[in-house]
Amino acid sequence: MKYMLLIFGDEAEWMAMSAEEQEKIDSAHREFTARAGAAVLASGQLEASTTATTLRSGDAGQVSITDGPFLEAKEGIGGFYVLEAENLDQVIKLASGLREVHAGHSGVEIRPLVNHG
Repeated sequence: MKYMLLIFGDEAEWMAMSAEEQEKIDSAHREFTARAGAAVLASGQLEASTTATTLRSGDAGQVSITDGPFLEAKEGIGGFYVLEAENLDQVIKLASGLREVHAGHSGVEIRPLVNHG
């Protein structure tokens, strides 16, 4: 099965982190990637939500384009991984080492991807 890990947290907290704390997070991600190995199919860090562009249905079926995120929330998605694993328990074990799981202002959501064949 394939799973998406969505890393979310308070963007203001992320922006205020010291270089030392940022390095600890980066180091934890390098360790995670090394442990997960070939299970990591894709990954990435996202720019701040203020750089987002949202597309939605507008008047008369036209596309409405909005700068920034559509949903207003304290927490934003900061990055992701797509993993291939035998089961959810394996993904939980791997993801539990990410620093975002242990910080008070962030977390990791795990979602299975739908297999369309």
